[in-house]
Amino acid sequence: MDRQATHDELARVRADFRRLVAQLDGEALDRPSVGTRWTNRQLLFHLVFGYLIVVRLLWMVKLVSLLPPSVSRLLARLLNAPRRPFDVLNYLAPCIGARLLDPTRMVRLMDRGTASLAARLAREPDERLAQGMHYPTRWEPFFEDYLTVAQTYEYPTKHYDFHRAQLNLTPQTR
Repeated sequence: MDRQATHDELARVRADFRRLVAQLDGEALDRPSVGTRWTNRQLLFHLVFGYLIVVRLLWMVKLVSLLPPSVSRLLARLLNAPRRPFDVLNYLAPCIGARLLDPTRMVRLMDRGTASLAARLAREPDERLAQGMHYPTRWEPFFEDYLTVAQTYEYPTKHYDFHRAQLNLTPQTR
């Protein structure tokens, strides 16, 4: 893992998210996104939420990585089983979050989430970055069967870039 590259990517996302929010007015925020059932506002929340989840997910990866691999595989299988409830929650969280947080607060949360990940990454010992666990691959296209702590730090930016392309930044012509 290239710590500096991951740190730079976190800074890029932070700046990009600020630019996005600054350019999207009320009409643009309420436009449907491309390829999802969310509006742009809801998708912005989903982008932020991806970073906030990883801040919390890291403690689980570190804990599970200390257990035998069979425990990690079993946990991934158990988490893969209830995919439908996960999909419902994954859809509803941005619907609710976008109603509760205005874009300015989303920017503050993104700033905090990316800064927190960058600071944690800087403190991680190399041996910790190499540890990992099995993941529920049905939840997320960027989850592989096994991800290290280092790959977990890289995950939210892949998620961000994928969903950022789904924002509808072009006004509708009538």
